[in-house]
Amino acid sequence: MTGTLLNIGTVLLGGALGLLFGRRLPERLRETVAAGLGLFTAAIGLRMFSQTENPIIALGSILLGGILGEWWRIEDALLSIGAALESRFAPGEAGGVGSRFVRGFLTSSLVFCVGPMTILGAIQDGLSGDYSLLAIKSVLDGFGALAFASMLGPSVLFSTLVIALYQGGLSLLATQAEAVLTQPMMAEMTAVGGILLLGIAISSLLELRVIRVGNLLPGLVAAPLLVWIVSLFGS
Repeated sequence: MTGTLLNIGTVLLGGALGLLFGRRLPERLRETVAAGLGLFTAAIGLRMFSQTENPIIALGSILLGGILGEWWRIEDALLSIGAALESRFAPGEAGGVGSRFVRGFLTSSLVFCVGPMTILGAIQDGLSGDYSLLAIKSVLDGFGALAFASMLGPSVLFSTLVIALYQGGLSLLATQAEAVLTQPMMAEMTAVGGILLLGIAISSLLELRVIRVGNLLPGLVAAPLLVWIVSLFGS
């Protein structure tokens, strides 16, 4: 859990700095920085997807994840959490589930928790206490929080709740996860995570098209399951 606590600390620090200095930046500069962050996120997503060993599995995972996510309405649940936090901590910025506050919470939570570093780092930290990988992730997330907070406001700080639950939970379940997840499973989970990051870049950062990325999250679980099913047939 040491790595997760460090990660939470850097996100809070980066977010606080973004809130303190971000609004002093000209609007044009903030828009350019947002576009740059969106392009970078898209590039990272494409790089992660390139690690797939079977694109069909990644496609199947996304499709199955999307069906389950729409059925379970995961995005609506995440937006409701963001709206509840907004009404409690930023009532003056009320704007419903489409507000900047909610978008900031959802975007930062997904970006900070989707990726191989989250899974691998949490497992490594939980198994051996080695949090070096999460330390690297913490630095990256700190700078990301600074940029997000300057654009999207204080809701970015609340993404630490998701980091604590998801990443911390993975560390606690590390022994079981490490025994189950194989290298091919991790590769496809990474590829699916890359697709999700690309969706975040297109939807929330570049604002090109609305994509309910939250409803695709079950794809991260579907990926290792599909790899296991395929392995049963010797493919």
